[in-house]
Amino acid sequence: MYNNKKILAIIPARAGSRRIKNKNIIFFKGKPMIIKTLDVAKKCKYIDKIIVSTDSKKIQNICKLAGVYTPFLRKDSYDEHSSVQQATLSAIKQTEEYFGKFDVVIQLMANCPLRKIKTLNLSIKNFFKKKIKSQISFFDYGFANPWWAHKIKNKKIIPLNQKKLFKRSQDLEKLYCPTGSIWISNINTLKKYRTFYSPNYSYFIMNFDEAIDIDSFDDLSLAKKL
Repeated sequence: MYNNKKILAIIPARAGSRRIKNKNIIFFKGKPMIIKTLDVAKKCKYIDKIIVSTDSKKIQNICKLAGVYTPFLRKDSYDEHSSVQQATLSAIKQTEEYFGKFDVVIQLMANCPLRKIKTLNLSIKNFFKKKIKSQISFFDYGFANPWWAHKIKNKKIIPLNQKKLFKRSQDLEKLYCPTGSIWISNINTLKKYRTFYSPNYSYFIMNFDEAIDIDSFDDLSLAKKL
């Protein structure tokens, strides 16, 4: 409990994945990838309950062996076209049936294995210090400057912003990309708007290496190098 608020951590981890088969439990540095997220969540003294939202008994058992047992599987079915927030909302409802009400939820994606306990603690403190309703983790794009982004259409390369092409990077506004690493919301706010992008959602800036989302084998290779 932190600031008299009961905090629930939800780790969404469905079995299916299109680009990397069994992505959430693929081996990462000698262990199923989800274990990295479980280990950080278990170390966080502010989290009162950890729930793994999964449709897989195999994932459920892997987490149980790692010291995090969720007494239910997802009631609803989700695929790659469903939003993660749908799964989190469903997990909150099931959790409340078993363990009662919580005030705040932290969504920790299993495919973000490099977040550190210090960063998780700082993000929680930031959420309560600012007295906000919803907070999403972001990172600075850095050298991959989206102001200079192009798309390829009909075999032609087309800039998204012609005017920005001729500006130096130091003369452009910084842009930030959301990462699924640490999302936090008041549960009532999430239930009302059914998204972490609720009105006046706020931000928490992370380092790129901790923010990386693994969705492809290129991402996996980069994360291992980091």
